[in-house]
Amino acid sequence: EGVWRSTGRLVNGAAPALVTTFRADPVYPRIVAYVAWFDHTRTQLALYPGRYEPPGANPRGPMQVPQSQRWRLFATFNSGFLHRDSGGGFSVNGNTAQPLRKGQGTIVAYRDGRVNITSWNGGPTPPADVVLAQQNLPLIVSNGRPNPLLSNGSLWGATLGNAVRVWRSGAGIDRHGNLIYAAANDQTAASIAAILIHAGAIRAIELDINAEWPTLTTYGPGGTRNATKVVPNTQQSTNRYLVPDDRNFFAIYKRTSTAGLTSVPFG
Repeated sequence: EGVWRSTGRLVNGAAPALVTTFRADPVYPRIVAYVAWFDHTRTQLALYPGRYEPPGANPRGPMQVPQSQRWRLFATFNSGFLHRDSGGGFSVNGNTAQPLRKGQGTIVAYRDGRVNITSWNGGPTPPADVVLAQQNLPLIVSNGRPNPLLSNGSLWGATLGNAVRVWRSGAGIDRHGNLIYAAANDQTAASIAAILIHAGAIRAIELDINAEWPTLTTYGPGGTRNATKVVPNTQQSTNRYLVPDDRNFFAIYKRTSTAGLTSVPFG
């Protein structure tokens, strides 16, 4: 536990994707956190609309990982809440399906290849150097510290049966600009923030919550033929996002150009 391990694929002699598990809370030793780290110098982030989410997406694209890109696929993971619940913006390749809102936590990828998680302070439409932007509520971690409002559970999503602790997921950025994903059962907003901080995040947002939605799948040396369900979600299969899905999602690809990311590939 707590030791980073490669998914089995290398880029330029190093692992672009690492995964680990650890028990995040000594009070609840049965709870396991599932965490992944993605090297921003060897990977590219992509964001895809689903069949219905976000509303207004045009073009909606393949709603799955495109066949032409699967040879370089390292991982897929879930995105944020339904738009009606988050009110957050969504933009890919210059097409803004939902306007970005100031103060919302935002995953951003730029044309120069950088990835960031930030509190959005721009306008409703991202500037030309932004390839993708996905928002979901305010940051849960800022400057390496948890948001002081995390104790107010009503601000961080409706849970099934109004349970206090449920499956939660989130994404963070470390001080080197690498992306971190985390998911765990029986979490509050504060405890998933603590997991992301422990994994090295200096800024982070919450992603999907409740048992059906957190999904992290990695693809080993055999590509999509060697898919591993890192988050043990019994309600989703390793084929999620390899067939059209209702919800928007993220994909992690091998970086193929030092020039950065000109667009998210839809075909």
